[in-house]
Amino acid sequence: MFSHAIERFKQRNHYPGFAPRAVLFDMDGVLFDSMRGHATAWVKAMREMDLPFTELDAYMNEGQTGHATINNVFLKKYGRDATEEEKQRVYQLKSDYFDDCGTPAPMPYAFELLQKLKARGLQRVVVTGSGQPSLLNRLEHSFPGMFTKDKMVTAFDVQYGKPHPEPYLMGLKKTGLQPWEVVAVDNAPLGVESASAARLFTIGLNTGPLPPQVLVDAGANIILGGMKELYDRWDEIVEVKV
Repeated sequence: MFSHAIERFKQRNHYPGFAPRAVLFDMDGVLFDSMRGHATAWVKAMREMDLPFTELDAYMNEGQTGHATINNVFLKKYGRDATEEEKQRVYQLKSDYFDDCGTPAPMPYAFELLQKLKARGLQRVVVTGSGQPSLLNRLEHSFPGMFTKDKMVTAFDVQYGKPHPEPYLMGLKKTGLQPWEVVAVDNAPLGVESASAARLFTIGLNTGPLPPQVLVDAGANIILGGMKELYDRWDEIVEVKV
């Protein structure tokens, strides 16, 4: 399974090898079981502003910056961009509703996988479209010693959010490695599209309600069912000789 996917990845990108030395992780839906809270918060905030938005919209738009999500809804309803004041108001509402949902739990086996990667000398980088301070501040609490501030890319760091390749290209740059030495892990269609556009080997984690084919269509090289499966099968991925 993995050998064929890796060989196709190498040939398509004309890479000389595949030797992971770093992993770029999305945050919501990958490291934290937070997407249900985000979806609920988005729907409530949009409804309060009389804007059309569903939970499915939240999952389909996951990964891009909050302001981009808001702007797209304004374009759809009003045929114009949202003002900065409107973006700030909607996003503040969304942030408040998200905080009301309670503290999201780490994804099962996320910490165990991070420990395995650290023990083997692999870099760990967070690449998220989130600007949610309450969640960003929980990384060290939930995953002590696994991430450093210089190995994080957030909504505050990029001009173009996912699905543009900029976030994952910035994450790649922070590793100092070649693209065939880096693996990206994302659960959202826009995140997968971003990592694929950055020409990284992309693992799609199907941790939400979307059908797996959505992640395949977005460019995922392989699809796994969650962090436990990634933890269990990591050695199969990195030890493929192609």
